[in-house]
Amino acid sequence: MFTLSRLYRNAQTLFCCTALFSTLPALAGELTALDRIEPPFWWTGMQDRQLQLMVHGDQIGRTRPQISGTGLRVLKVQAMPNPNYLIIELEIGAAMRAGKRHIRFVDANGQIKAEADYEFKTREPGSARRRGFGPQDAILNLMPDRFANGNPANDVQPGLTDKLDRSDDSAGRHGGDLAGIQQHLAYIADMGYTMIWPTPVVENNQPQYSYHGYAATDFYRIDARLGSNAEYRELVQQARRHGIGVIQDVVLNHIGDQHWWMRDLPSPDWITYQGKFVPTAHARTTVSDPYAASVDKQNFTQGWFSERMPDLNNAHPVLAQYQIQNSIWWIEYAGLSGIRTDTYSYSDPGFLAQWSRRILREYPQFSMVGEEWSTNPNVVARWLRGKVNPDGYVSSMPGMMDFPLQDALIKALTASESWNTGFNSLYEALVNDQFYPDPARLVLFEGNHDLSRLYTVLNEDWDLTRMALVYIATMPRTPQLYYGTEILMTSAKERNDGAARRDFPGGWSGDAVNAFTGAGLTDAQKNAQSWLKTLLNWRKHQPVIHRGKLMHFAPENGVYSYVRTLGQQQVMVFMNKNSSASQIALTRYAEVLPAGAQGRELFSGQHVDLSQSLNIPARGVLVFELSKP
Repeated sequence: MFTLSRLYRNAQTLFCCTALFSTLPALAGELTALDRIEPPFWWTGMQDRQLQLMVHGDQIGRTRPQISGTGLRVLKVQAMPNPNYLIIELEIGAAMRAGKRHIRFVDANGQIKAEADYEFKTREPGSARRRGFGPQDAILNLMPDRFANGNPANDVQPGLTDKLDRSDDSAGRHGGDLAGIQQHLAYIADMGYTMIWPTPVVENNQPQYSYHGYAATDFYRIDARLGSNAEYRELVQQARRHGIGVIQDVVLNHIGDQHWWMRDLPSPDWITYQGKFVPTAHARTTVSDPYAASVDKQNFTQGWFSERMPDLNNAHPVLAQYQIQNSIWWIEYAGLSGIRTDTYSYSDPGFLAQWSRRILREYPQFSMVGEEWSTNPNVVARWLRGKVNPDGYVSSMPGMMDFPLQDALIKALTASESWNTGFNSLYEALVNDQFYPDPARLVLFEGNHDLSRLYTVLNEDWDLTRMALVYIATMPRTPQLYYGTEILMTSAKERNDGAARRDFPGGWSGDAVNAFTGAGLTDAQKNAQSWLKTLLNWRKHQPVIHRGKLMHFAPENGVYSYVRTLGQQQVMVFMNKNSSASQIALTRYAEVLPAGAQGRELFSGQHVDLSQSLNIPARGVLVFELSKP
């Protein structure tokens, strides 16, 4: 709970939430202009009936609010160290009706200094019961600026300093937008995706290199070069009509140094290290390491990513409430199906526990996944709901990005086969699932906007690429792929963001190659696109893949195999890394392959007798739907 300033210690006795405006003195002088009230509006019928308003305007902190209407009660008023801010904590009555409430801000002499209307909307029926994403889904990660330019008219916007430069892959804006995504929803759905995760779409009004979206300058406004708030809401609605949910990328840890707060900070401790740049050492194990020094723990959660990205002090109670409400506001306003949280573990741990708990209280079936860029399963598992941590830390986070298994997969496919490398190392990696309360809620990915492209890191080997994609699609996980993987887009082998984020061909008028229509694609690209489309659309209708148990068999002679089982339904996968075909005896698999078992292979459609032996083609991957005699 927030501490009242001395000025407002007896605020609740000085005014009531229903103001008798007829008794107020006449207005003296001109009204103060309010820069903003955030959240800009709210809803009735929310589970949490408390609402914090952040009001910003010249000397507004020296006033007190009077609010019209019934069903709304002022709980607390807090002046910040900066008198240009006023924090109002409200309680919304259970029976309060939607509509506008008029707020008058009155100074110590009883003069009205500012006025505003604040709207409460009616919550959509069923909003609290919305379904999030999970292992039944396939997620497409895309970068809006680099996917498709549906509205060239918004490419350059007055007041937004980072201008269009499509010739610059590394830092320039290319003009992709929400309209471009919306225009190609049919393509995304046809490929078999059921969720899209665009990188952040809120305003990033930085001088340069802001196309990625991870340096917010306004948390309540869509970047005008991508579209508007209304267009974002429309995109979500249209996506839903195509059977696709939208996951919003959220940054809790930091902002851009051109965020409007930075011009007028609410308090000196709003930014970590009192607003001074101290770089983080990225020592992510410190938050749970029993031997870590306090100074290193502090540096991890309070150190800045860069001088252009100030680190937020999430431990500040007003800021914590602001960020929680901001996430809830976007879920409710836009109709989101999930949240992906960037740089998750860098924020204050206590705040993260509160943030995840509060969102799930409002939306019990909602899905969230955090980025903990560590290949150590113990580090990732700490943040998961249901994980019992030695230090007593309790999280409500349903899922995390599965960096450990993604790393193991790439290393296994690029290493030679031996007793402890190649498929054997991938086989052993799954023992780490015992760290996770619900492994299927982890998001297993082949790539994203921060990584070199899959086809490149696998040495442009289509056979290994197929193995990686089948593995990701058939493990007990929620799979996520990166835009362009389906057409074998390449990048630099070492990290190079510009190379990994090149434009999707066909997203711009005049593109010589159009991956949406197939025009100009090579035969290899068309084959890959068709192959992945088959895999993802098949997966969409396979409960055994969504919920089935996994049993895998220790690799032998470069062959790895596993089976998923749900009731009488079974799917079995065989992978052969050898440069020649492998003939394997199937007696080893008797516990999952009874005598006379048959299998229909997914990609060829052929029915195969699986009772005796199986020939796996060189560098081949086979996916069988099993049937018993």
